[in-house]
Amino acid sequence: MPIASPEVYAEMIDRAKAGAFAYPAINVTSSQTLNAALQGFAEAGSDGIIQISTGGAEYVSGPTIKDKVVGAVALAEFAHHVAKQYSINVALHTDHCPKNHLDGFVRPLIDISAERVAKGQAPLFQSHMWDGSAVPLDENLQIAEELLAKTAAAKIILEIEVGVVGGEEDGVSAAIDDKLYSTVEDGLATAAALGLGEKGRYLTALTFGNVHGVYKPGNVKLRPEILKEIQDAIGAKYGKEKPLDLVFHGGSGSLLSEIHGALDYGVVKMNIDTDTQYAFSRPVADHFFKNYDGVLKVDGEVGNKKAYDPRAWGKLAENGLAKRVVEAAEHLRSAGTSLGK
Repeated sequence: MPIASPEVYAEMIDRAKAGAFAYPAINVTSSQTLNAALQGFAEAGSDGIIQISTGGAEYVSGPTIKDKVVGAVALAEFAHHVAKQYSINVALHTDHCPKNHLDGFVRPLIDISAERVAKGQAPLFQSHMWDGSAVPLDENLQIAEELLAKTAAAKIILEIEVGVVGGEEDGVSAAIDDKLYSTVEDGLATAAALGLGEKGRYLTALTFGNVHGVYKPGNVKLRPEILKEIQDAIGAKYGKEKPLDLVFHGGSGSLLSEIHGALDYGVVKMNIDTDTQYAFSRPVADHFFKNYDGVLKVDGEVGNKKAYDPRAWGKLAENGLAKRVVEAAEHLRSAGTSLGK
């Protein structure tokens, strides 16, 4: 088990909402970053989510191949093997997928899991994201409803985005304006179209001022109370408390008080990419600066193999990312909550 079964993944989400904590969802682009995320989850005693974007999957397939499905499948298969060595559970997820990439990314991956499930196997990925933030809400939900039927049949959870996350990530960009804030009407329309679990389970990335990218703490103007307003409105109509399982995108630069407010209102998953990229790169830069004449053949010298061996600086990079995952788990209150194997 290490890679969560559909039942374990559902239990993870239920426990997170009931306990007002969330799982760090760490974007990875290689076996190294994946291993580092696993290390971090294990050190924190936290279950977690490992995710790959369209650009990350394309990169994993090889810079001259650029096949998103090949890259995603390869990394997922790798994860299924190496995760067995850890005592925590992880779910595999694909991140932001806009409309123009659905046929070349999410739909083929859902089909692969459906084929596996039909053979009595577990799905390859445990959840997939459809990012319909760039299309009108009616179209967004129409596509979401079609995908939800397919993910439910394949024992997969769908993630949708209702609203717009500002800034840029993986070539997907959006303006920083009023559209950064989802409305009660958006939430009610989502529940009406997708149900509240009877059509299949889904996660909802509502927006409350979220922005992708690098920001100092306090520079992002978040309004987590919007999440409560939407949850309360849907809950009043359908007789459920905190009916939506929420996702927090664009969290870099968020104040801890804002993060905790979002957790209290039903956020069960928080995406972390910008901060972990830096945490992975910073130790490498430090190593290269401190060992300049070892990693380079300066003035005709031979350098020091022990300094430029990728394993030497790679271990430092992985440890740096793992520490940031531990910090994330502590901030999101998931540290020490693992279900175990």
